[in-house]
Amino acid sequence: MNTLVNIVNIMLHLDKSIFGIIQNYGLWTYLLLFFIVFCETGLVVTAFLPGDSLIFVSGAIAAMGSMNIPIMIVGITIN
Repeated sequence: MNTLVNIVNIMLHLDKSIFGIIQNYGLWTYLLLFFIVFCETGLVVTAFLPGDSLIFVSGAIAAMGSMNIPIMIVGITIN
């Protein structure tokens, strides 16, 4: 139960913990961003996910040089 609470907490506050995710998971971060934005826009029951704010935070982080901008744009545009 504790693990589920931690996962939900990370998903709800992903815009605050994305720096650690980028450092720990590298290229898997792009897949995670795609999955979260896809679930937020495509599934009815996951409207609580922070898809829009996550896109803005990811763009700011990409502008600082931590993420590859073309890969991020392609991944989010596919949604």
